[in-house]
Order: sequence, then structure tokens, then C-alpha cells
Amino acid sequence: MASAKKILLYSTLSVIFVYFLIAGLIKAQPFLAPLTVAVILSLLVLPLNRKMESWKLGRTAASLSSTFLIFLLSLGFFALISMQVKNLVDDWPTIKETMTPKVVKLKEFVFEHTPLTQEDIDKTSSDGPVPFLSMGSNPGKKAMSFFNSVMSFFGNYLLTFIYIFFLVNYRSHFKKFLLRLFPDEKQDSVQNVITKSATVTQQYLFGRLILIGFLTIFYSIGLGLSGVNNFILVSVISAILSLIPYLGNIIGFSLAMIFGYLTSGDPYMLIGISLTFFIGQFIESYILTPYVVGDKVDLHPFLVILVVIIGNLLWGILGMLLAIPVIAIVNVVLLNIEPLRPFGYLLSKEDKEE
Repeated sequence: MASAKKILLYSTLSVIFVYFLIAGLIKAQPFLAPLTVAVILSLLVLPLNRKMESWKLGRTAASLSSTFLIFLLSLGFFALISMQVKNLVDDWPTIKETMTPKVVKLKEFVFEHTPLTQEDIDKTSSDGPVPFLSMGSNPGKKAMSFFNSVMSFFGNYLLTFIYIFFLVNYRSHFKKFLLRLFPDEKQDSVQNVITKSATVTQQYLFGRLILIGFLTIFYSIGLGLSGVNNFILVSVISAILSLIPYLGNIIGFSLAMIFGYLTSGDPYMLIGISLTFFIGQFIESYILTPYVVGDKVDLHPFLVILVVIIGNLLWGILGMLLAIPVIAIVNVVLLNIEPLRPFGYLLSKEDKEE
């Protein structure tokens, strides 16, 4: 009887802990999201920072230089996306005119084979979240909400780079803090775990960055030769979405189909898009990933899907993008701490530990 009460007590406490943990993560997103991005980017830029320090450049100057470099790269990325979005806006009337007959046929098919009606679609469209274009009764309030969202994004964007500078510049201070959490006899073991975890995580993140760059170039060539409109924008988005296992590739392929085959109806374009994504995914999965990323942080496919879903529920698209790098870092730490190794085995593929 006492054992049953203890199990009930621990189960209840676990459920309460998980509930408040999830609620806290959702509530703290404005603070935790830029900090999490900064931690991941700090690990990515740390080898460059150490290289500059070996050139007799002071730590503060090296940290500032590496942070400014990644800031310039992000600005270049946003500039590229902005130009492609502008081209999309300019071409939108032509794209809309081409797609209208196909959308009408799709609606007819949906009305004929599903219980949906035109009123359901009209109601969904009128409640759309697109600023200024929805049928709300207070456009001024929506404009202010949109402006606040933009200002919040840029505030978090700049704050992320401030975090990166301090994390890289004062990394020794944070490392000593972690070491002081453990007794002296475990200092060497903890030092080894910190060093090994950081090294493996950097290799993983750098490998994923290389794969994103490869997919961007490959998709741009393939989709450009296939005649897809705004192929650079579609290629960049599809490459970044490859961080989301399974679902990201499907979304990227769907974008290419929308801006390619659906706007032209050319069957050769359909073949070109399909071949581009098939060959790109084959090269990434079976040739580049084993050599560039390796098997140091391979995660179990089922756990990967669960983590991505949880990331989406917590922080939306950003949560989906951060889910894999974060769980990869957690998995590396778990596999290098003896008492927690069973949890690392749970997250890893079968027989990885063996």
C-alpha cells in the first residue's frame, strides 16, 4: 500500500513538473528563444574565435570580430531573401492569374469529394492572419500589432548578437562556474565531458551548415534549369527547412511545385523539380551526411519526430528549427555522463552505444 502511494505521488509530481515546464517554456519564449539561438551560434563560431586568438588577437577583439562577421552574414542572408520576396511580389499578379484556373478546379474537387462548402472556405479566408489583408473591422489595431511584431523581431535579432559576444568572450567564466558545481574529485571527468560535448556539437553544427550550403547551391541550379519562378528564394528556404527532418523536405518540394509546375503546368518542369529534390536528398542522406556530419549525434527517427512536434507546439517554426540542434547537444551531454547514459541511448539510434 505504501509503495502504491509512493508511485502515485511521484507520478503526480512528474505530471505537475512537466506541465509547469512546458507552460514556462511557452511563456518565456521572448527571453529563451534568442538566448538559445545565441548559444548554438556561439558554439558554431567558437573555432573561428579561437583561431583569431591564436593570431595574438585579444579575446575581446576576437569575440567582437567573430560576432560582427556572423552579423554581416545574417544581413547578407536577409538581403538575399528580401530581394527574392520583392521579385515574388512583383510577379504575384502573373502567378495569381496563372494559378486561378487551377485553384478553381481544386475547389471543385474538394467540394465534390469532401463535406467542405464555400462558406467554410470564405470564413477561413476572412479570419486569416495576414496583416492589412484580412477582413477585420479594426485595421489600425492590426497595423499596430504588425508593427509591434516587427519591432520585437528586430529587438530579439540584435539581442542575439549581444548574447553571442558575451557567451564567447566570457566562456571561461561560465566553464569555471560549471566546474565549481561538482566536487574536486570529479573535476577531470566534468572537464572531459564539457570539452568533448563542445567539440562534437561544433562538428555537428558545422556539418549541418555545409549541408545547407550544398542544398542551396544544388537546388538553385536544378530549379533554375527547370524554370521555377523565384528559384533562389525557394532553394534557400528548402535548404534551411532541411533542418526539420522529413517535414522540411516535403514543405520545400511543395513550394517548388507551387512556384513551378502549378504556375506553368509544364510536365517537364514537374520532372525537373522531382529529379532535383530526389537527387539532392539522395546525395545529402547517403553520401554527404555520413562523411560531413558523421554518426556522433545520430538521433532515433521516432524521437526526432516527437522532438520536432514538441518544438512546434512550444515555439512554432523557430522551435522546429531549434529542436534538432538542441536535442543533439543534450544527447551528446547525456552520452558522456555515465549515470545519464541510458537516456542518451534512448535518444540515439539502435546499438549506437554498442
